[in-house]
Amino acid sequence: MNPRILLNKLIITAGYYPVVLLDGPRQSGKTTLTKAAFPDKAYVTLEPLDTREFASTDPRGFLSQYRSGAIVDEVQHAPDLLSYLQNEVDRDPTPGRFILTGSQNLAISQAVSQSLAGRAGILHLLPFSREELAGFSNAPKDLFELLWSGCYPRIYDRNIPAQQWLADYVATYVQRDVRQILNVGDLGRFTTFLRLCAANTARELKLSALGEDAGISHNTANAWLSVLESSFLCCRLPAWHRNINKQIVKAPKLHFFDTGLVCYLLGIKEPAQLRHHPLRGAVFETWVFSELYKKRIHLGEVPQLFHFRESCGIEVDFIEPLADRTLLVEAKSGETIGSDYFQAMHALEKLLADKGTDGKIEKQLVYGGSEAVVRSGVQVVPWNAL
Repeated sequence: MNPRILLNKLIITAGYYPVVLLDGPRQSGKTTLTKAAFPDKAYVTLEPLDTREFASTDPRGFLSQYRSGAIVDEVQHAPDLLSYLQNEVDRDPTPGRFILTGSQNLAISQAVSQSLAGRAGILHLLPFSREELAGFSNAPKDLFELLWSGCYPRIYDRNIPAQQWLADYVATYVQRDVRQILNVGDLGRFTTFLRLCAANTARELKLSALGEDAGISHNTANAWLSVLESSFLCCRLPAWHRNINKQIVKAPKLHFFDTGLVCYLLGIKEPAQLRHHPLRGAVFETWVFSELYKKRIHLGEVPQLFHFRESCGIEVDFIEPLADRTLLVEAKSGETIGSDYFQAMHALEKLLADKGTDGKIEKQLVYGGSEAVVRSGVQVVPWNAL
């Protein structure tokens, strides 16, 4: 197993709590990571129907098999088990007894908050970051190949062609997970909605328009998007504002966590097609978002990322407030640095200064080229050095 950045944090957290929950999207590497972190622990998965039924109908009997603790995989299939796990860890609160994994964030987090509050540490694992992926000999060396292939582990662990694996992933997700979470009758319409969301990655979220295009109501669109978020496929990036101007646009942006999935849903068949695709810039921006997000989440931190847009024109892709400074980040897929790449960050910096905002502003441009420089007070970062 190539080392995951989250490994040390997982081990440390298990030293604090009797239960650790590791959640994330399907096939993000949760099982591999937990087995690597705790090789001597018993392992059981609730994926088989008979094991799932045993855990659900006789939870005390199920847990009695694992008095010394265990890794319990796919725990979302038996959420009521957590109530009985509470009694078990209250009896023996030894840190690190049970390591749980799951892939439906909303269902699990509610169950944990109700049954295991104060007893469980919660961590999240997303697909590989660029840094983690670099450890594979078959990792893409070209930007557009990377964006097109995405970062799900099995594509690289098993050398499965990206488009084949992603097609199977989407089919399995829609046919199984969506049915379980939403009980959607019209899966074709849900698939259309999923593809429309992909076409709107890196754009301000307009649920009514999305719903209208998919032939569903605003409320249904909101419910379906919540399912995509709880499945760790995408998230809403909130707008950043500090009451500096009434013209600030406060709508969130939609971003996916994996650009390979976006490219598959958009019908992009090969990396060369992405290079000339009208959504190339949006796909690159989403990739930068995912890298910034993974950097924090894989350290066990809560990402604090925002976007900024003023209706008169200033727009900055990402803002990350840090303890000693505020980081502004622009994402540009072009290989040549243009002077216009810096304008929005400079304009926002001036706007903040005019409003008397204290604190240091750091500016960073991530672009599709290969040269790392400092220009006009902006740190220019090549995509392969992010």
